[in-house]
Amino acid sequence: MPQLFDSVLVANRGEIACRVIRTLNTLGIRSIAVYSDADRNAKHVTDADSAVRLGPAPARDSYLSIEAVIAAARQAGATAIHPGYGFLSENAEFARACADAGIVFIGPGVTALEVMGDKIRSKNHVAASGVPVIPGDSRPGLSDDELVESAERVGYPLLIKPSAGGGGKGMEIVREAAGLRDALATARRVAAAAFGDDTLFLERLITEPRHIEVQLLADTHGTVLSLGERECSLQRRHQKVIEEAPSPLLDADTRARIGAAACRVAESVGYVGAGTVEFLVSAQAPDEFFFMEMNTRLQVEHPVTELVTGVDLVAEQVRIAAGEPLRVSQGDVTLSGHAVEARVYAENPERGFLPSTGRVLALVEPTGTGIRVDSGLAVGSEIGASYDPMLAKVIAWGATRAEALGRLDRALAETTIFGVRTNIEYLRLLLAEPEVQSGDLDTSLIDRRVSSLSFARPDDELLAAAALCVHAERSAPAAGSAWGRLDGWRLGDPRPSEYTFTIDDGRTATVSVLFSGAEASVRVNGGEAHTATLRRLDDVRWAFTWRSKTRMLSLLRTPAGVWVRRDGFSWELLLPSRAERLASRLAALARPGAAATPEVRAPMPGTVIAVPVETGSVVEAGATVVVVEAMKMEHKLLATVSGTVSVSVAPGDLVKLDQVVATLSPGEADAEDTAPEDTEPDDTEPADTEPPAIPPVEGDAA
Repeated sequence: MPQLFDSVLVANRGEIACRVIRTLNTLGIRSIAVYSDADRNAKHVTDADSAVRLGPAPARDSYLSIEAVIAAARQAGATAIHPGYGFLSENAEFARACADAGIVFIGPGVTALEVMGDKIRSKNHVAASGVPVIPGDSRPGLSDDELVESAERVGYPLLIKPSAGGGGKGMEIVREAAGLRDALATARRVAAAAFGDDTLFLERLITEPRHIEVQLLADTHGTVLSLGERECSLQRRHQKVIEEAPSPLLDADTRARIGAAACRVAESVGYVGAGTVEFLVSAQAPDEFFFMEMNTRLQVEHPVTELVTGVDLVAEQVRIAAGEPLRVSQGDVTLSGHAVEARVYAENPERGFLPSTGRVLALVEPTGTGIRVDSGLAVGSEIGASYDPMLAKVIAWGATRAEALGRLDRALAETTIFGVRTNIEYLRLLLAEPEVQSGDLDTSLIDRRVSSLSFARPDDELLAAAALCVHAERSAPAAGSAWGRLDGWRLGDPRPSEYTFTIDDGRTATVSVLFSGAEASVRVNGGEAHTATLRRLDDVRWAFTWRSKTRMLSLLRTPAGVWVRRDGFSWELLLPSRAERLASRLAALARPGAAATPEVRAPMPGTVIAVPVETGSVVEAGATVVVVEAMKMEHKLLATVSGTVSVSVAPGDLVKLDQVVATLSPGEADAEDTAPEDTEPDDTEPADTEPPAIPPVEGDAA
């Protein structure tokens, strides 16, 4: 029996690096992490037996640098490299460089990477092997003019796809000819930035498709196995959000046929290792399937297959790379129960899924029967804008699909991540959708439903709990002295302490707290008084009694305010100082009834990659003025009003959150057109009246 490796370098970061390291430790193999300057203190670095610096934060100078990764492997004495997914995992030049350095690449051979890594070449190759493919134009090296001409033959709606890479990056849906050239420009720019290759091809867009993928294992002794399929139809803009195994769509016969087709695809290129073949299946004809692409690596969603098959795919990858034969046959593969996975992202669904950044201040990850969490998080983790925003994956197994869905929902409700906004509430809303519960899925379901999802807001209960949390801190004696208490005590009748919170949607709320013994009388925005108590259970969990009901909440006091969480919904309630509140009120008085100068601000930190307008140009409201890349995604910043634009950034500039990147000066004739049609009537006084008196500013505590 071949010997496994002494040491393996994991050429990745985040949750997948932590997951690979976990299996290496189980196998008794020394694990070696790599890191950029941004990840010096990341969890995968501390989880590994040793770690080597690659370079600066940009991926091109660290995780995407073949020279840096090979040098790190040599420095650490690694005998093999596991690439995880993303970065260099499907790069044939990297696999070739590993071979030249005498280091085993834990993945397929160069030929398979070259054929399947190019979507045009792979589609033509697979079609020649007799596997059905989606109609389109996959000739290599097509220019924009050739693609425009070809689009008329392919027909609309169609899908523009980059030949290199995956993960939905660079894919653009085009429904009519008028939008084709702009979509081609965007797709080329994203593909070049993400994969270093802007080659594009076209496919007919299949309406209401199901995305089904088959997990494969292939050894060096000629055995290729199908480990069943995964349903990955819940996607937003071609990026998977929730995945499950097995698919609720396929019957046993179709499962066998699609698995056999996937094995033929792997055999046609002499595939070795773990891989996935992706198919589109029409919901109207579930017995028909079309090849999309082959992912020559481990998939993000691999845990659901592991839970229903009992196979550790990373361990099998390592054994196959070491030359061991597979120890099971196709007849030994059985699917037990059902598993569902949800991807937790650092993003704000309410603001168009913009990436979020910050530092993890508190973390509670779910546990329990059937629950698994693959995470790269730890308290103190810095979530920046340099890499993909996925933070963790929460996976649940159940004997039935309904049980798995229920367990996943409860696990998400128990997950607490303070310090950065996440999509956890959005995931729970998706799981509750009737179509998801019934398994009636397709790849456009999220896009149809997301606009109707109703997100929670901090209500009186959360505001009251946050106020009591702050009050508990401020009323604690300083250094044992009663004079250090800020609880509103005074001679005579007690006076309530008031706390004014700012919510990140611009609203404010004032909460008054008046204690009598252990209980407090709490009013929110001058409303009805309610008796409330707050008792700390641990670092973030509190028992809160409000309106005669007690529930568990998560609260964390920070210098800026209070993070609150309930049932998977989390929010940061800011507590501005007296001076900040006064400045805000004065600013509002400076322009009674008038809008501020229209400004285009960066909604996230990132890098400017395009400025399609020039200073002095006249643009219409909604026109793209700046394009910013953050967390491997492209974001178009639009003109807020019509007018003359003044741009303050250039391609290559780094921008901060809320930085002004452009300013618009509307003409007098346009001024009335800038107000939204559904705004409330203007109740402000005319400009020639006396300005109103400055309103009083509440104290933090009496």
